[in-house]
Amino acid sequence: MSWNIYIKQFTNYLKLERSLAGNSVDAYIRDITKLSQFSEMKNPDLSPLKIAQSDLIDFIEYINELGMSPYSQARILSGIKAFYKFLNYEQLIEKDPSELLDAPKLGRKLPDTLDFNEIENVLSKIDMSKPEGTRNRAILEVLYSSGLRVTELIELKISNVYEDIGFLRVIGKGNKERLVPIGREALKHIKLYKEHVRVHVSIKKGNEDILFLNKRGSQLSRQMIFLVIKDLAIKAQLNKTISPHTFRHSFATHLIEGGADLRAVQEMLGHESITTTEIYTHLDREYLAQVIKDFHPRS
Repeated sequence: MSWNIYIKQFTNYLKLERSLAGNSVDAYIRDITKLSQFSEMKNPDLSPLKIAQSDLIDFIEYINELGMSPYSQARILSGIKAFYKFLNYEQLIEKDPSELLDAPKLGRKLPDTLDFNEIENVLSKIDMSKPEGTRNRAILEVLYSSGLRVTELIELKISNVYEDIGFLRVIGKGNKERLVPIGREALKHIKLYKEHVRVHVSIKKGNEDILFLNKRGSQLSRQMIFLVIKDLAIKAQLNKTISPHTFRHSFATHLIEGGADLRAVQEMLGHESITTTEIYTHLDREYLAQVIKDFHPRS
């Protein structure tokens, strides 16, 4: 039996036997659906009845890696426990794999994630009257719109920005290419930068196709992006340590918490599987664009 059958039974249980409100039921189902998506990526034959505690730990660690807040992880863990308590109650499983599941050891501390209002606050502190302000606004819009790594951002080429279809061709880790949707707001600021700022820069040889340039016409450094964001965080009076990666984590978190498919977010981030083999999820381009349209706060 597929995940969908058990999720439907769980939905009926929550509605009829626990008499939960519609919003609460929806929240439970969204979280269990994320687990089902992860399980299908990891092993298509991994049904909810076959999942072990180690699989659940892998899942929690994976959503932590995507940038989900500890609060969101705790909520999902609560939903998983409720799901397996139901399966055990229905005698569909002999042992509950979530029974001894505690909050995972998260390892390295991840950058803080910004909520949408904090993103807007940071963007509002950019001085758009200066040429570098127009450039920096485009940079931050791209980081948040497409979840790029800082290296992917500074190496982004004009020829890899497909404005007509709303996609970027990104060269990621291991020289792997992927197509990532980009929102209209980010494309608008890229256009403003190209037409009103970049066109006036004396470009050094070899940088003609690099999108974002410094005043000397060369590719920006990673350090420069960090400094720009650090300065804006101070101006926005954020009591958080933020970096370019914060925007990547915020991109992923806002999509996932909004209900986006884990596989689609993984594809856009260029993530490899946490298991020993890669997950190949080559999802349809139109589907990825629809995910951004439906779930990204700035769409």
